[in-house]
Amino acid sequence: MSVGTSSAPGARDVRHRSASGPGDLAGPGIDPDLLPDGLVVADEHGRVVCFNAAAERITAVPAAEALGQRLDKALPLEDLEGRRWWQVTDPYGGLAIRRRQPERNLLLPGGHEVLVSAQYVRTEPLGPVHRVVVCLRDTEARRRTERSHAELIATVAHELRSPLTSVKGFTATLLAKWERFTDDQKRLMLETVDADADRVTRLIAELLDISRIDSGRLEVRRQPVDIGAAVGRHIQAYVAAGQTADRFLLRIEQPLPMLWADPDKIDQVLSNLLENAVRHGEGTVTIDVTPSASPREGEDVGTSVTVSDEGSGIPEESMNRVFTRFWRGSKRGGTGLGLYIVKGIVEAHGGTITVGRAPEGGAEFRFTLPVAAPAYLA
Repeated sequence: MSVGTSSAPGARDVRHRSASGPGDLAGPGIDPDLLPDGLVVADEHGRVVCFNAAAERITAVPAAEALGQRLDKALPLEDLEGRRWWQVTDPYGGLAIRRRQPERNLLLPGGHEVLVSAQYVRTEPLGPVHRVVVCLRDTEARRRTERSHAELIATVAHELRSPLTSVKGFTATLLAKWERFTDDQKRLMLETVDADADRVTRLIAELLDISRIDSGRLEVRRQPVDIGAAVGRHIQAYVAAGQTADRFLLRIEQPLPMLWADPDKIDQVLSNLLENAVRHGEGTVTIDVTPSASPREGEDVGTSVTVSDEGSGIPEESMNRVFTRFWRGSKRGGTGLGLYIVKGIVEAHGGTITVGRAPEGGAEFRFTLPVAAPAYLA
């Protein structure tokens, strides 16, 4: 990097100095410390004249130490191949038509990775560089997102492997030795294949839901929903699958307001909450359906559904992680995505969901939906 050796007079006497004229990117009266990203500005001599609080936090270099330093000394950046970034880019002695450096991953001393972009400010199109404005961003948030995506891919791959291996094994066996099996044996194998295919379908549906929730594109097709009847259908399905009828207690407080919601997505919410109560809880699973205050501003009434059990409950330290991706209860199993999707569906309806401890000691999930009646019914 070609920089002059003259010092910036008084640079060490002030915390910041705004670039005057072209390059005063922060604008008059704006404190650089209020910017969320690191801001470093060097003058025409390559000396640092602005080093804001975010830059201090990201680089762990005090502003008083950086001000007045040469830019390549205050920010000794290297690319991922070990090359010194300022020598490679040479903002002061490089091409006169160059005006910026796009954002890229660079390394500070000690291997700390940061996202860096730079703007070259010239007083005239092909004139010398008047200011170099550098923006710094910590990569931790991006790394958390990347880790979350990697965990999602690993979880999906693991969950898909088991049913697909089963499907492949049974179909290959049937094709190779069809005549050797009885009709009952064939039926059992085909039923297993069918169940595993349903499992794969459910997992793919979960992934699509997560994608839509994350992007804010989860569609809600509202229709009148009898929430009490919907809960009753789920209870009947569990009883038909072998659960005892007295395992469930359904209490409906009348009169309930007419609820407009997406019936398929409400079924998905109820299915997840009841499955959690049956699988992870103990004793009686109690479902209370009651009118309540609406979570939506401008509406007076809503509908609440509370699902509770009599098990050991959720540890206090885990309460704030229940609705995050990959959270699983004390009993391992499943993808850990169900409650994340439940929260996304409830919020897409304009509702709220909470978790706490039931009066009997188990877990208690409560979600509240606005009635969301169409305007023509108002």
